[in-house]
Amino acid sequence: MSWGRNMKIAILVSLFPPKWLAGTEIATYNTAKHLAKRGHEVHVITSLDEGLPKESMEEGFHVHRIRRRKVRYLGVISFWLKTPLVLRTIEPDIVHSQDIIMGMPGLVAKTFFSKKFVVCGRGTDVNNPGLFMKPLSRLVLGNADAVIALTEDMRKKMQRNCNRDISVIPNGLNLEKFENLSRDETQSKNEKLIIFVGRFRPEKGVKYLIEAMNIIIQHVQPVKLILVGEGPEEEKLKQLVGQFNLGRFINFVGQIPNEKVPQYMVTAYVFVLPSLCEGFPNVLLEAMGSGLPIVATNVCGLPEIIRDGENGFLVEPKNPGQIAENVSLLLEDDELREKISKNNKEKARKYSWDSVVDRLEEVYLRHL
Repeated sequence: MSWGRNMKIAILVSLFPPKWLAGTEIATYNTAKHLAKRGHEVHVITSLDEGLPKESMEEGFHVHRIRRRKVRYLGVISFWLKTPLVLRTIEPDIVHSQDIIMGMPGLVAKTFFSKKFVVCGRGTDVNNPGLFMKPLSRLVLGNADAVIALTEDMRKKMQRNCNRDISVIPNGLNLEKFENLSRDETQSKNEKLIIFVGRFRPEKGVKYLIEAMNIIIQHVQPVKLILVGEGPEEEKLKQLVGQFNLGRFINFVGQIPNEKVPQYMVTAYVFVLPSLCEGFPNVLLEAMGSGLPIVATNVCGLPEIIRDGENGFLVEPKNPGQIAENVSLLLEDDELREKISKNNKEKARKYSWDSVVDRLEEVYLRHL
């Protein structure tokens, strides 16, 4: 759907592909691409990674990369100060900040250049705010022209800081990536594959999945866990695998391009997300699009995506026993796994990027 007016839209995001491939970065890339497809002039403003140009065109939208200092707080502040100067040259109709921290340059643009700005809470900025986030959130959310949350859970948390109307718009899914892929568990050479895709960070809870594997192998054979990704906990996780003597049951494959994720998923039997905290993980939508049953933790907004027994199972965080019990059930019960697989493929259609961008355009135009 097109809303009859082409806009000039600036999207502010701290990090961006190709180097950074976490949920916010992938969602921002797809948002920009699908808005540009509709005829909008889209400018993504992000930080400069080594080896990349300061300005480029990607899939119909502009990318402006700003060099920032690699010092924790000074780097963010320098980005805040430089971004409005780029916005001044672009002269957008609306500024879209892809988390509350990136809302500060949006607020500067509104205050000094009379620009409308929208801010979207993405995850950590809402679920695990740091020391300075509470006053910053009140300032940004209170002055934004529109506020977006990814889930109802995030909306309620944001309203505790600023009691105002907040739209709930989830992340989207590129359905076309999954249309020509068929579930083929035989590709796994008779090993029942379990898969995790994400960053190796403490909040992702991967260590509890590894501990669960120590239980799963006692009930299901042959079985293997595929860990896709990288991050600061990688060495610690590999040590844990060695400690449990699970080397032949767990395979670290490193980070892969996002477009190849479905090819890994369609060979697996179950996707597991053992996170301690989440926003709206794109990888859950990719698992659903691949027809994978999901075992995920009952945290934050995940129960809004995973209906227990319908398209997966919810377990309590930090509970390897519950993870093992539900994964084992799905690995052993072919009929249940097939039923959940069909449910997930159907549910994934609700998250098409077209429907997400329809709702974004509606928010933009309501405030112009």
